[in-house]
Amino acid sequence: MRSRTGRTCVAPWAQMSPMSDVEGARAPAVDPSVEPAVADPRVPPTKFGAVGGDATRSGPAAVIRASGDQSLLRDVNAEAAVAEGVVMARDAELSTGAQVGVLERLQQDRVVSAFIKLADDSLGHLGYTEHGFRHANLVGRIAYNVLHHLGADQELCELGALGGYLHDVGNVVSRSSHGLSSAWIAYDALRRLEVDPARIGLVLSAVGNHEEQYGSVIGPVGAAVILADKADVHRSRVRVGADPQTDIHDRVNDAVTHSFLRVDADKATITLELTLDTGRSTLMEYFEIFLDRMIMCRRAATTLGCEFHIAANGVVLG
Repeated sequence: MRSRTGRTCVAPWAQMSPMSDVEGARAPAVDPSVEPAVADPRVPPTKFGAVGGDATRSGPAAVIRASGDQSLLRDVNAEAAVAEGVVMARDAELSTGAQVGVLERLQQDRVVSAFIKLADDSLGHLGYTEHGFRHANLVGRIAYNVLHHLGADQELCELGALGGYLHDVGNVVSRSSHGLSSAWIAYDALRRLEVDPARIGLVLSAVGNHEEQYGSVIGPVGAAVILADKADVHRSRVRVGADPQTDIHDRVNDAVTHSFLRVDADKATITLELTLDTGRSTLMEYFEIFLDRMIMCRRAATTLGCEFHIAANGVVLG
């Protein structure tokens, strides 16, 4: 797409529809005083012990039934995850202008879809911002757009999209070193899609190196995934029911009302444009938590032959 000034742009995501209550809600607080439905006393004992009795009315059973794991068993299955991912994909396509056929195939994968859903739920319990289908779809398509607007071959653009979509799926295993676990899950998924092993290797490198704590910028695919991932700062990532004033990450995301990754191939620049509500958070707080990420973005842009800039509220900072 082209901006009104004629510059090539990676489409914004600030106008995306807010997350649904299902996708964005925090897990309900556990209240041991809530009495669950009493099991039918006629149900025979199982090999794990008798069903029924006082344990079903209060105490550990009530805690377990109110847990996130139990709610997932009630409300989440692979088919539902695929359907939710498809809906979010449509929003991302409208927002970024990128229709990527290879992502449509990946979104039908029941394993990947279920894992993205479970990963986001797990991070919600830990107090992190949204890392679900919204984030995966946007990062995949923005990575595609970065490479496309810089003149990369179509196949390389598609590999960037795959890496962006899969980069956080490993959170289903653990937040710690999730880039590495994401890579192994990506390997399994891409083999099911019968992607050539050499191409799979490029995606695995991008996925495994996207985190600033241990990642390195190696090539164009990885650079595009890093830029797309780190640029996704926006209030729609704050979960429903969260109090932004109690967490700096929520507060900074909540303050960003518009974010746009602008690629200008002619000037060889990549600029993250932010509109920040300074009544909610300050630019200093933004850099307090994102400085390492912005340094990684600068290295990623250099790998692509570009300079990286940040423009906040119309002021170019570097």
